[in-house]
Amino acid sequence: MVAAFVFRGLCRARPALRCPLADLLWAPRRGHRLTPADDELYQRTRIALLQRESPHATYIDSYSSRGFVVNGNRVLGPCALLPLSVVQWNVGSHQDITEESFSLFWMLEPRIEIVVVGTGDRTERLPPQVLRAMRQRGIAVEVQDTPNACATFNFLCHEGRVTGAALIPPPGGTVLTSPVQAAA
Repeated sequence: MVAAFVFRGLCRARPALRCPLADLLWAPRRGHRLTPADDELYQRTRIALLQRESPHATYIDSYSSRGFVVNGNRVLGPCALLPLSVVQWNVGSHQDITEESFSLFWMLEPRIEIVVVGTGDRTERLPPQVLRAMRQRGIAVEVQDTPNACATFNFLCHEGRVTGAALIPPPGGTVLTSPVQAAA
């Protein structure tokens, strides 16, 4: 009886083995046409989260009362950030900022669009003749306290703007840490 049951099962399975190869390779088809909205679901999406889009851009990683960390390099004291370089800036406080101290920003090519100025732990007013000289040369100036100036500079660089920064370290012990360092 068991042998008859097994033999009957093999006979039933046999027709499936005799199927043509085309039937085995057959794949189900979609029952409807995709609309443009449906098609978007099937495309690949690339997300760059907390990732620097341009490896050649300058970013401020952190700051302290001693200086700044720019692209992983420590810079002591006040500094001027240019699109592809960092230089020491010879000012002691916002009172030392003159037309001459900003001259490096208008001598560069490609022309700087905006200069973000960090004046320490408070936003200080710059002399009107300095702001007028920058405006005459077509360069916008944004004056902020140093913590906000660092964030604004990073944001503008991320947008791809040709940006410069003139930064005076804040006298307090505050430190801005980049998201990459905070995760580590």
